[in-house]
Amino acid sequence: MRVLGIESSCDETGVAIYDDERGLVAHALHTQIAMHAEYGGVVPELASRDHVKRVVPLVHRVLDDAKLQFQDLNAVAYTAGPGLIGALLVGAMAARSLAFALNIPAVPVHHMEGHLLAPMLEDNPPKFPFVALLISGGHTLLIHVDRPGSYKILGQSVDDAAGEAFDKSAKLLGIPYPGGPGLEKLASQGDAQAFHFPRPMIDRPNCDFSFAGLKTAVLNAVHASDNLERDKADIAASFTLAVADTLTHKCERALKEMGLNRLVVAGGVSANRTLRSALQDLMVKRGGEAFFARPAFCTDNGAMIALAGMLRFKAGQVGDLGVTVHPRWPLSELKAL
Repeated sequence: MRVLGIESSCDETGVAIYDDERGLVAHALHTQIAMHAEYGGVVPELASRDHVKRVVPLVHRVLDDAKLQFQDLNAVAYTAGPGLIGALLVGAMAARSLAFALNIPAVPVHHMEGHLLAPMLEDNPPKFPFVALLISGGHTLLIHVDRPGSYKILGQSVDDAAGEAFDKSAKLLGIPYPGGPGLEKLASQGDAQAFHFPRPMIDRPNCDFSFAGLKTAVLNAVHASDNLERDKADIAASFTLAVADTLTHKCERALKEMGLNRLVVAGGVSANRTLRSALQDLMVKRGGEAFFARPAFCTDNGAMIALAGMLRFKAGQVGDLGVTVHPRWPLSELKAL
């Protein structure tokens, strides 16, 4: 069976085809980074209009790459939320229309479930159960995953997500949009011990996060610097280490609480090499294993939606003829498979 996946929740249009026997057979992505860079962040109306422009050509492209016809598809999956409502509606309408024309099911997919399952696209997928750390621009979650769809939230950010802290700190340092990759590059040139930034909430007996205070510490360091050009790289490196230490501490606590030694790390921020190295070192120390998606599948993409859609489709969890999207959609509301 083959599922076409469409991702359009924010500023990337992703399309992919997943085969339950062959795995991922084709995927394509258009990013809007260059378009939004002029404004220093995502402009929702521009994002929606660009999705309208890109989605159909990308569908044709992946079909051509896979050497398949529309009639070879068994279902169409799409991101139904969370995300920007206009952007979500573009992908949902495209998927629902295609499914109606082909008389096949349309499968609504939770964006964060797609990220969570993305490491399963790799050659060495994790076995269930495991602890998952989802770190993106809008979410920082620690989750106990018993099986697909069975998610227990162990901890989450009480204010800024880790990705927000990266973006806002990058802006303070004068790094243009998108801030995360630029901050990582700058941090590689700095001394991570030059500034001592707080590791928020690591002394509290829970798995929750808080990054607003860390962002404020960066702001104070920028204002206190008498030579910001000299200190930029050190501030970036010290900030990144503080985030890595905080995430590592909370992951270790969650693993101990659950009695598990498998850690899945997903979401856009999981592409950061300092964070990956710290979490890999944690799992080596524990005699366990960390699982990551390849960098191209850490950020938004159609492959993760096609995979999640295949699992939902095979479980009989498909949508009706209506088009419903969820700009806000708690992961805990999903049905287990």
